[in-house]
Amino acid sequence: MAHFLPEDNHARPANPGAPDAPAGSIAGLAARLGLFDATMMVMGGIVGSGIFINPYVVATLVHTPALILGAWIAGGVLALIGAFIYAELADRMPKVGGQYAYLGEAFHPMLGFLYGWVYLLVIGAGGTAAVAVTFAKYFRQLAHLEIPENIPAVAVVLGFVVINCLGVRVGSGVQSLLMILRILAVALIAGGGAWFLARGSGAPHAAWHPVSDQPISFGLLSIFGASMIPVVFSYGGWQTANFIASEIREPRKNLPRALLLGVLGVIALYVSVNFIYVQMLTPAGLASTATPASEVMHRAMGDFGANLIAIAIVISTMGFLSQAMLTCPRLYFAMADDGVLPAFLARLSVRSRSPVAAIMLQGSVTIVVVLLGTYEQILSYVIVMDWLFFCLTAGCLFVFRRRDRRSRDGHGVPEAGFRVPGHPWTTGVFTAAAGLIVLNTIYKYPRNAGVAVCILFAGIPFYLVMRGRARRPAGPA
Repeated sequence: MAHFLPEDNHARPANPGAPDAPAGSIAGLAARLGLFDATMMVMGGIVGSGIFINPYVVATLVHTPALILGAWIAGGVLALIGAFIYAELADRMPKVGGQYAYLGEAFHPMLGFLYGWVYLLVIGAGGTAAVAVTFAKYFRQLAHLEIPENIPAVAVVLGFVVINCLGVRVGSGVQSLLMILRILAVALIAGGGAWFLARGSGAPHAAWHPVSDQPISFGLLSIFGASMIPVVFSYGGWQTANFIASEIREPRKNLPRALLLGVLGVIALYVSVNFIYVQMLTPAGLASTATPASEVMHRAMGDFGANLIAIAIVISTMGFLSQAMLTCPRLYFAMADDGVLPAFLARLSVRSRSPVAAIMLQGSVTIVVVLLGTYEQILSYVIVMDWLFFCLTAGCLFVFRRRDRRSRDGHGVPEAGFRVPGHPWTTGVFTAAAGLIVLNTIYKYPRNAGVAVCILFAGIPFYLVMRGRARRPAGPA
């Protein structure tokens, strides 16, 4: 049986005199992760199964190499600006919980709670469940097992629940190893495709002119915007590293660096592999196959290559699940520590210093969604909620910068640190782009967006009840 710290003691520092306790941390969580671990965490939150599948969706919408690569480059630029914004926020508030902490501080604690509420029930649930089932599909194929998909899906989730309950160092070590293997998998596609193209035998020719197959118009912009939906979904996830700021050594220095290094690394991987997809398969060929990675590797290396990339996809999905089970529970831990989720979620294991109950909650919700079989529907809700809160979180920066100006006017000296290059223009572009993605998703999928909004507002009465209980004075002993 796991042993927990008492509720009234969990926030006490394990070593009150420790000089390296990060500012704003919840004492009790151990700062054991360095720059490499944090960078792997950023990349691990982004690279899942999307890069192996989503490029074909983009190619069904835009039909020229320039527009296909343009969508992936534009998505990368947007992710990089987002990383700049989150790097400044991490420098200002190196706290466990990430966006939850920023939104609560800049606007209102209820807005931070609603982000955590939606992350638990929509964003995290849909993303992790869908990836778990993707793992199950490829695992059954490789193992030649005639079993229901939900059995290996549930098993892999439970496995990572156990691993992350052993402590952040163990969980991070597994995550870093799986991330390195994922980098090698994506590099394998790019390298195998480049080798095939260099031989020149039977390689199709992708025409890079004209840039577009239709004149510039509002219709073309709308289609290009629609092609960005699978792209931004594939690039999403860099923000989850901010959930564990209190467990990173020197978070004000290492977390901003990790965000920028991680996102730049993913952009390089994604653009390279999409160049190979387009060049080897042509846009029409890319649009006609839902498994472009397997097709490229089959052409380059035959059946051996196809099996190899299937193994790589299994590893990639495992890495995403590992990262999710490590980072997301820290968000619920922070919320419980503030009294807006049940107090048992804020307890730490004495042995591992991990929020075991919060990790089990994340695993349980994911398993429920897998067993209900509604993961695909929930996944369609993810974009509208995720980018709504990206928009609001970027707005936090305008609030904090305004407070800086007031501090200067009052002869205070604002603390120096990492700042977003080109603010307010770059931050404004990201905020506007996030808002447009939300509006376009609502326009394309009004029913799913409506359900997501209902889930969002259902959190308000829960917050009011929990907040009222937290403020209620304790009765006599």
